[in-house]
Amino acid sequence: MNKHGIDQEALIEQFSAASAKQGDAIRKAVSDATLRALQGRELTLANIRQVLNTVAKAASTGAAKSALASTDVEALLAKAVAGMDAALEKAVQANRKALQQMVDQGADLRETQVKKALADIEKLEDTLFAALRKAADGAQASLEGPWAGVLKATMGKGTGTGTAATATVSQLMDNVQQNLRDGRALGLRASKAMLDSYSTLVSGVLIGISEAL
Repeated sequence: MNKHGIDQEALIEQFSAASAKQGDAIRKAVSDATLRALQGRELTLANIRQVLNTVAKAASTGAAKSALASTDVEALLAKAVAGMDAALEKAVQANRKALQQMVDQGADLRETQVKKALADIEKLEDTLFAALRKAADGAQASLEGPWAGVLKATMGKGTGTGTAATATVSQLMDNVQQNLRDGRALGLRASKAMLDSYSTLVSGVLIGISEAL
């Protein structure tokens, strides 16, 4: 079944058939599937949430069908989380580049669309955690232990997405302050069309980043 641009059956099959040594392949498959799905829509927080929920559920469903030992299943789920995190980091990078373009065009961090964009970036890690908890809550009893271990480890150490999001918001604020000190913001004003089409702009940047890899 293809949902939100994700071939769930393919992911489920890959998880259910994976050996303990195929963790890196699982990570790449999840990262690629997540990234493709994110590229196929406007990069709004709601759309990102749908993609993460779908991928996490497919990973959980496939893991429940695995014949591996509990510790090996936990390791595969951890690789799945790492794959989702890697794709989401690219989304943070796309947001940073798009927002920087807007700042360079004179956008003010107090403008409604920019404030929302920054707030959404800061919510991305929590959105990932919520998707994982939702998948864990809906999983079979056999996955209770593996999911508990993965959630504890992931939430304990944090994610690359969270680190990138914090750095992005801090950097943009610093850039705006520098612009003000340099007087560069005077006479400039971001166009309303650019502000209104922000999520579409980010989607285009994300596609560009992915194609460059």
